[in-house]
Amino acid sequence: MPALVHYALQPGAVELRELPVPDINPGTGDDDVLLAVGAVSVCGSDIHQYHNTQSWPVNTPVVLGHEFCGTVAKTGRNVSSFKEGDRVVSETAASICGVCLYCRAGEYNLCPKRKGFGYGIDGAMAGFVLVPARCLHSIPTELDFSRAALTEPCCVAYNSVAIHSRLRPGDTVVVLGPGPIGLLCAQMARLNGSGTLIVAGMRQDALRLNAARALGATHAIAVEETDLGELVRSVGDGLGADLVIDASGSSPALKSALEIVRPGGQITKVGWGPRPIDFSLDALVQKAITLQGSFSHTFRHWEKVVGMLASGQIDLEPVISRVTPLPGWNESFEGMHSGRLVKAVLNP
Repeated sequence: MPALVHYALQPGAVELRELPVPDINPGTGDDDVLLAVGAVSVCGSDIHQYHNTQSWPVNTPVVLGHEFCGTVAKTGRNVSSFKEGDRVVSETAASICGVCLYCRAGEYNLCPKRKGFGYGIDGAMAGFVLVPARCLHSIPTELDFSRAALTEPCCVAYNSVAIHSRLRPGDTVVVLGPGPIGLLCAQMARLNGSGTLIVAGMRQDALRLNAARALGATHAIAVEETDLGELVRSVGDGLGADLVIDASGSSPALKSALEIVRPGGQITKVGWGPRPIDFSLDALVQKAITLQGSFSHTFRHWEKVVGMLASGQIDLEPVISRVTPLPGWNESFEGMHSGRLVKAVLNP
């Protein structure tokens, strides 16, 4: 089968290879499912690994891809909840210990031994992928594979905005970084009742800022052209944003968040970035700001989001820019990296 492999920890070390179809191992694989991949979307983390700029450990060689869905092709002998032919979408926690406090409490996204598809264990940018049955969720026929492949980033946004953020109807919300996660966070903020909704990016993000407007942002700006602080102070009571979502991950974005959030407000950080901060955190204390991290998702989030996608409550039309067979991976990666594409989906 064709598979997109990250084969070394160096820039550009990704290529399409021919690999054998994985098989369910008797005994150790009794709880696994072999999934025929229907679609897999490209994440910013895949692009970071392509450029070797990731801030997480990667077990090379590894098949990329952790945002995926497909059809059950084969099941292990202990699997009773799914059968051949079922349409499903998969979570990303490919390996967890199952016995720690977090796993037992249903917060397996925080398991210290968690490994995800695409960096710790072979992912789904391939014809087939092995998946623990516990990761799977059934999807209805009205949810096509290209949209279902974005369930994972929608769950990231749901967890960061609907679960980890304090958001009340009419609140002023600022999203820093208009990548796919930022755009989906903006949509979740709108669905949760935000008033003024500002999405901030850079000139090169013109396509993504247009998508933000289509998703309901009241303002979508390039920071080189509009003073973000002045804009935030011009709305509401002028004291700042109730909630700032840092979906950029860059240190300057966090610094900006500290400047524009109101006293007693919240910053939810969902973006990754390896660069250390080089500024004072005194504003965090002086303004009594809540700084909240948000990572991944759990079973309940997936069930909610699948329903929201199936009903059309989550709009992905402005987000999905390109759907292409797996051999078109390079153009998709480069298009997302340059900002020419918002989100690309591959059909293995």
